[in-house]
Amino acid sequence: MMSYVFALMIAVGIAYGAINGNIAAVMDALTEGACQAVTLCISLAGAYMLWLGLMNTAKRAGLIDGLARRMAKPLGFLFPDAGEALAPITLNLAANFFGAGSAATPFGIEAMRELSKSARYKATASDAMCMFLALNASSVEILPAGVIALRSAFGSSDVYSIVLPTFIASLISFVSAAVLCRLFCRIMPEKPR
Repeated sequence: MMSYVFALMIAVGIAYGAINGNIAAVMDALTEGACQAVTLCISLAGAYMLWLGLMNTAKRAGLIDGLARRMAKPLGFLFPDAGEALAPITLNLAANFFGAGSAATPFGIEAMRELSKSARYKATASDAMCMFLALNASSVEILPAGVIALRSAFGSSDVYSIVLPTFIASLISFVSAAVLCRLFCRIMPEKPR
């Protein structure tokens, strides 16, 4: 859907430039924007590779599995019927915690797959699935690697000034999501469709 929206925006921009006689300026802007996009992607690639590499090293060293074991009890409160899904849930939230959202995606898919296996009603999202989705969307982030990389790529004078505000805002968001999801699960219990 978004590809249609972007295509429409580009078409309208080109048409407007042609109507006003500025088609050369529009084409120059398109070319310059494409060059800037490639430059930004290359500058972001280094930061992402660093954090994904650190997450992979931590996983191989057993730090992630140790974190999963330590977090089993607190997450068990939020996901009482999670079963086998608890490990990928923990890994997903840990990856998001360290700002490696791309590394969190495979764990999130695995967590949803495991949660769907234990769901009472197969055609309806379970309470645990809704809770995981809410927590994943509002995850606590101590190191927003993507935003730090963007700020660095654009020459920010204080790249890390957003770490504390991001952590506080994401913590508030995480707690709010957990409380609201738990509340709505009580108000509207699971039903078959």
